[in-house]
Amino acid sequence: MKRQIFSLLCLFLAGGVLPVSAATVQDSVMQGNKRRQVRTEERVAPVVDSSLMSLPQGPDRDGKADTAGGSDMRTAKEESGQHPIMIDEVVAVIGTKMVKYSDVERALENVRAGGGTVDEKARCETVESLMVSALYELQAEEDSIVVSDAEVESELDGRIKYFVDQIGSREKLEEFYGKSIMQIKEEYREMIRTGIVSMRMEAKITEDVRVTPSEVRRYFATLPKDSIPLVPLTFELQYITKNPLISLSEKEIAKSRLSEIRARIEKGERFQSLAALYSQDPGSARRGGDVGYGARGDWASEFESMAFSLPIGELSPVFETQFGFHILEVLDRKGELVHVRHILIRPEASDIDLMRAQKELDSVADRVADGVYTMREAVGLFSDDAGLQGDGIYINPMTRKPVYTADELDPMVYLAIQDLEEGQNTRAIPYQTQDNQPAFRMFYVKKRIPPHRADLETDYDKIYEMALNAAKERTMRDWMRNKIENTYVRIMNRFKDCNFMYRWKSM
Repeated sequence: MKRQIFSLLCLFLAGGVLPVSAATVQDSVMQGNKRRQVRTEERVAPVVDSSLMSLPQGPDRDGKADTAGGSDMRTAKEESGQHPIMIDEVVAVIGTKMVKYSDVERALENVRAGGGTVDEKARCETVESLMVSALYELQAEEDSIVVSDAEVESELDGRIKYFVDQIGSREKLEEFYGKSIMQIKEEYREMIRTGIVSMRMEAKITEDVRVTPSEVRRYFATLPKDSIPLVPLTFELQYITKNPLISLSEKEIAKSRLSEIRARIEKGERFQSLAALYSQDPGSARRGGDVGYGARGDWASEFESMAFSLPIGELSPVFETQFGFHILEVLDRKGELVHVRHILIRPEASDIDLMRAQKELDSVADRVADGVYTMREAVGLFSDDAGLQGDGIYINPMTRKPVYTADELDPMVYLAIQDLEEGQNTRAIPYQTQDNQPAFRMFYVKKRIPPHRADLETDYDKIYEMALNAAKERTMRDWMRNKIENTYVRIMNRFKDCNFMYRWKSM
């Protein structure tokens, strides 16, 4: 499971930006390991540092440093017990931008992590890809494209959330990679910013590119048979969720526990220490309960009401939201913003609560299977989470589309649906909600499409995307050649013998 998650991280992060990576992920499904290459058949893609959550650089298994391709990074000898000093150097200058050897090595780390070979060819391809990234940055500055801190933070949060969902919890993700979530975000914040810039530049350069249905047909007709992609087994699913109704006795236990913590704070114990020890909000617990500044609409209504009505420095009474029981303290106010810290204690569902929820969902599953309700009707009547559009459609977070391959499904979900035909449904399956609470889901197979070679009738959307991407690649290639022609370029001797795809002027 860890290897699968790790491979997914390497593949996914190489694609740039999470919310808009549908085409990237589609490429990975259609082309397999080709997606790991930085050079495409059409053009050189920019490198977005994809070492986020990958293995740290260091010696190989034999304890020897990697010297593939003859590194120009020089190490000062240890003298008088001092640590070695790594001396970086510039390998290319593109306008006002520089590509450093450390940039090359960091980008190649993803190739190593994915089991690829780091040789001279890989280094040359990576150098050229980094030069292309520099061209994008130059153009972004000319076009006054600015990426805000809020956009970067949102993108980081989206990636972290996706991988937390995959591995099970924030704690497991931190344990697996040996870093806190905060450390991961800080270390790779600039990489995410570069990725957003690259995405926007490509979007702007190709915004007017279109393909007509006749062009799609002509494109498909020109594809060699062995180049027509294999579409794997795919599913379109709907789901119904059932969260256990927590008993009053369990709620009283949680409320009493938090009341005791509150009393300890009133007697002089530090809020931050007790939050770190007992709060069940893992994100803020590490910061002593600090959730930062928030505006109206950012929090649950009960939490917001308490935060905006409480005087600065006063400890709130115990109050309840949909997430559990809280106490909070207001630290500061700035205009319409309020800065608070809190402690959260969640009431836990008992075994009886869980059994009751499972039994209720099994009953719904049986009525859907017997035709008493359509799946859509059942979602509206019984589901505790009806999805983004209220219809229970199971959206793939990688592609933002309602289609999953077998590899993209949670293993437990795939085991439950793998032998089902269209129109059949599972019974209740246990799972963990986003806030790590136990609940149950049932799935309905809306469509099951067997593996096949893509064709215009069944897979027009995929072939349309391929034809559109090919047209965009041509546009990007033309733009790149023109941009290089009008940009100062200098490449150091170490890489002048590389077989680059573009004719860089200093060659």
